[in-house]
Amino acid sequence: MSGHKKVAILISGGGSNMMTLVNSMTGDHPARPCLVLSNNADAGGLKKAAEAGVATAVVDHRPFKGDRQAFEAELVKPILDSGADIVCLAGFMRVLTSGFVSRFQGQMLNIHPSLLPKYTGLHTHARALEAGDAEHGCSVHEVTAVLDDGPLLGQARLPVLTGDTPDTLAARVLEQEHILYPAVLHRYAADDRTPVLLG
Repeated sequence: MSGHKKVAILISGGGSNMMTLVNSMTGDHPARPCLVLSNNADAGGLKKAAEAGVATAVVDHRPFKGDRQAFEAELVKPILDSGADIVCLAGFMRVLTSGFVSRFQGQMLNIHPSLLPKYTGLHTHARALEAGDAEHGCSVHEVTAVLDDGPLLGQARLPVLTGDTPDTLAARVLEQEHILYPAVLHRYAADDRTPVLLG
């Protein structure tokens, strides 16, 4: 592990992006996964991570009853214990406070299913279709205190096809996410902030 940066990955669900990241961190990759952390004990990605030999942890948000700072005070513990140098959000469905984000400023990445700065937040595929956009895609950015707003580190673009629905568009964007996110992490872990541009 010497010389490799350690990556903690936060998930809430099946963990498809998480697994593409974990599977990419082999050989001469400058990073290695050290933790997969979820706010949901039933997240399918936890089993996948464990089977891949990655340490897992759960901090359920529900007992904190909306007290985000108390939740985050617990969430941060396994990350710090893991010695993570980089934190990747991969389908982590909790909005993080500025206090949490500032602790990992310059170390935290997120993938978002739109061509930022377009369509921050939810329902990005439906919104792109409603707007009549000719192209859509996904973005990887550094996480800042403003939702989906940090410096862009990569984008993948694809054409919107006649007859696309939010579901068909989402499926094609997810394929691009699985290419883009590992490519950005590879550069980021090597201290290269040059954006990765695909499509």
